[in-house]
Amino acid sequence: MNRLEKLIVLDQRFLFTLTSYFLILAIYINLNALKSPAIGAVVFVLYFLINGIFLGHAFFDKEEAFFRLMFGVLSLIMLLGFVGWVVMMIYNLDATESALVLFITATLSSLLNGRMKHKNAT
Repeated sequence: MNRLEKLIVLDQRFLFTLTSYFLILAIYINLNALKSPAIGAVVFVLYFLINGIFLGHAFFDKEEAFFRLMFGVLSLIMLLGFVGWVVMMIYNLDATESALVLFITATLSSLLNGRMKHKNAT
């Protein structure tokens, strides 16, 4: 496991979970005020990197690092689609609800990663 992936997977003191939440706030601010495609792209790539690694570790721990990341990102896309669909069924999806979907997905990714971290420790 490379160094960055190991740091994200260990997520000591929930640093990367909090970073993910900060990125959601940045996405929300960008959607409502700044409307910058460059800022949005950079922040969203970082969001996908962190949460893709979380899910890749949770579901595909035995794969190589590249496949773990790719499968984690695909799992993240599926999770975002499912949570987005649920939120859309409950209420219309706008910038606030989009941030809510990202928040729920980041929380689930972090919880799954934490569960796998504790499962592997025992």
